[in-house]
Amino acid sequence: MLTLVFCLRRKEGLSREEFQRYWRESHGPLMKSNMKAFDARKYQQWHTSTGPAADQINKSRGGPQDYDGVAVVWWDDLEHFITATGTDDGRAAGREMYKDELNFIDLENSPIFMTETAFEAEGV
Repeated sequence: MLTLVFCLRRKEGLSREEFQRYWRESHGPLMKSNMKAFDARKYQQWHTSTGPAADQINKSRGGPQDYDGVAVVWWDDLEHFITATGTDDGRAAGREMYKDELNFIDLENSPIFMTETAFEAEGV
């Protein structure tokens, strides 16, 4: 599997709650409507938790400021991604998603990268 991982930070002036609400209620349905154009297998939003336990885990490793969430999109492989995003429909969907991202994501501080499944383990 190929995944696109997008570590999201909200635009200045938005609270985390406003950011996550917009992402869930507006951007998520928009992505759902574009899944076919992208030939994507799966899309998930992982919203950052808040509170003392979340703060403690974030500080425990001395890492950077946390993200407001992570978006993950799955494709069968790189060929599916390249083919789908290279079609007229795929490019139009990409432009539509990007235009909407400008409404709520601080793109300059939100890294995006591709990954391939290298190891998997399942628990009880």
